[in-house]
Amino acid sequence: MPLTLVTLPVRDDNYVYLIHDDTSGATALVDCGAVEPILGALKDRDWTLTEIWLTHHHHDHIEGIDEIVAATGARITGAAADAERLPKLDREVAEGRGFDFAGHQVQVFDVPGHTVGHIAYYIPDLKAAFTADSLMALGCGRLFEGTAAQMWDSLTKLAALPDDTTICSGHEYTQANARFALTIDPDNAALQARARAVDEARAKGEPTVPTSLAEEKATNPFLRAADPLIRRRLDLSSASDAEVFAEIRARKDRF
Repeated sequence: MPLTLVTLPVRDDNYVYLIHDDTSGATALVDCGAVEPILGALKDRDWTLTEIWLTHHHHDHIEGIDEIVAATGARITGAAADAERLPKLDREVAEGRGFDFAGHQVQVFDVPGHTVGHIAYYIPDLKAAFTADSLMALGCGRLFEGTAAQMWDSLTKLAALPDDTTICSGHEYTQANARFALTIDPDNAALQARARAVDEARAKGEPTVPTSLAEEKATNPFLRAADPLIRRRLDLSSASDAEVFAEIRARKDRF
């Protein structure tokens, strides 16, 4: 039962995702943020939206959801821990409380840091994780509500997924993230090459999301707190990985 994944840019720099089961016709939307681009994409493909999966409560990830539900009748899934800040949920989930989508297992991970109620979705059959503003392309979300320790735990959890996992994050921030990453890990040849490729893609108006977990582990400084060269560069050779991550995140906030 194959699944089709569509990456859909909305707003100025947000991404949402459509997941379509080719056998049953079931279609899920990960996050919202707009109405016309989503309804247009569904119409163009002759797909009927059946589910909406929310990652967190921020406006740019839920805007337009009432109109989408009114137009499609889709059921809403979101974090039980954050239900009071989300649109009315038809299904509340948490880590260890995954669900079935058209015969495909959907795993749920609690990934606090950006917000305290942030969750991510992982579909093994699709080899894809929907990480929104937790793990991002060459970055991670700003710590608006959670702590650096929480975000490090969240990123460590996501980094344990298979290397061939497609990371479907929530924003087109990769070019700015690359510029910062080079200040932390300037001698990383893989990062240098990726930064050049990102610049070329953006110059052509091409998206840089989604990415692969293997690529993130090789180039994203927020996943590389254990790297000896980074630790020496930050003068944190004897610090814990969580402390190194916290310093990288603090430097990004000031960048």
